[in-house]
Amino acid sequence: MNEKILAFWNAHYTGIIELGRDLIVTVVIVIAGRVLTRGAVKLINRAAADTLQVDETIASLLRLIIRYGIFIVCLIMILNTFGINTASLLAILGAAGVAIGLALKDTLSNIAAGLILLFLRSYHKGDYIEFGSYSGTVKEISLFTTTLETPDGIYVSAPNSGIWGTILKNYTRNGRRRMDLSIGISYSDSIDAAFRVMSEIAAAESRFMKTPAPQIVVQSLGESSVNIVLRAWAGVDVYWSIYSDQMKNIKEKFDEAGLRIPFPRRELHVYTEKNLHE
Repeated sequence: MNEKILAFWNAHYTGIIELGRDLIVTVVIVIAGRVLTRGAVKLINRAAADTLQVDETIASLLRLIIRYGIFIVCLIMILNTFGINTASLLAILGAAGVAIGLALKDTLSNIAAGLILLFLRSYHKGDYIEFGSYSGTVKEISLFTTTLETPDGIYVSAPNSGIWGTILKNYTRNGRRRMDLSIGISYSDSIDAAFRVMSEIAAAESRFMKTPAPQIVVQSLGESSVNIVLRAWAGVDVYWSIYSDQMKNIKEKFDEAGLRIPFPRRELHVYTEKNLHE
């Protein structure tokens, strides 16, 4: 038995040594790949958590790219270690990638638009946005679609390429909004009296921002009313609650001050045949 093993060793020891060397190199490549992957993922997690404030969708995409990228590089190195020609394999993979890209052109455009939106940070989860004829609160951002919930609770899933290709309004991003509280008074009422009432309302509302300061102006001279507007800034989190409260408050304060909110009027002239001849 020992003689057979010795004879086998004498006949194949060169190949066995080379195989052992290749296996050791393979183990080193695998260990190095795992170490690099874990280190890169930790850096991305740290960046997403605090320092760089990377969006979680971008972070998950980077983690996926790093894992598969390092895996492919390690696989190619291992194949080269064992003497397998990878040039033809890479050419086949490249041709397959081009064919898949052409077949999934629309899908890839959504991915490209999603990446651009994520890196530009046009909106985040929880923002209220409007694009085209759609508006709602962002619930999820993925590489393919953005999911919204409208104020009346409707689920909307929009392709990222459609959002990127239109004008986008983000009502949340700046953290504040200006509200216009408008009311009409009769032409016979005093504009100065209306201004005083509006000034008292603005001073009493603590949720209005001090800078920029609230403004009270004559918005327009309508057909049946003089339209007064109070322009004030507020945080986006309290915008609609202030708007609702103050519209009710303005009506009550104007009633107390004796300022009338006129109805539209139309004059109707009736002509008879006798009047026409006269």
